[in-house]
Amino acid sequence: MRMRIRLIAFLCLCSVDLARATPRNLPYTEKQFEMAVACIKHFEGWHNMKAYVGYGHQVQKGERYSAKTLTKKQGDLLLRLDLMRNLYLFRGYGKDALLLSVLAYNVGPYAILGTSKRPKSRLLRKIEHGDRNIYNDYIAFCRWHGKQIPSIKFRRQVEYDLFFIR
Repeated sequence: MRMRIRLIAFLCLCSVDLARATPRNLPYTEKQFEMAVACIKHFEGWHNMKAYVGYGHQVQKGERYSAKTLTKKQGDLLLRLDLMRNLYLFRGYGKDALLLSVLAYNVGPYAILGTSKRPKSRLLRKIEHGDRNIYNDYIAFCRWHGKQIPSIKFRRQVEYDLFFIR
């Protein structure tokens, strides 16, 4: 278990060092990244289930995280690693990368990117066509089992207000 934690910490530190070593032409600042982490922590809360641990990290096949032994610091590292992974996936979307990454942290990246069985989201298609009128499409990601959930809708409104860059 300790080796796994050290590996996660090492990967996180490498990601941060790599981000700092690259030219500062990123469409978001370090302050905005930290705001994204704080926003996710606030809305996700602490998970201690079998499938989700820490601040909403979905346990993947082969990962062995115990909700009973995971510390807040380890949960924070997992959140940052997941968010960095999403930023890597959405790196081609410029100033919308952080907004899409925060959304993907909650709904999963392939709900946005699409799969062979699921089309690309309307939100992403609009962004790709340069349409900046995406508020309603972003807020539409507020459903759970087909039903609109007011608390998720509020979360989307806050995320949009914080991370949408005009």
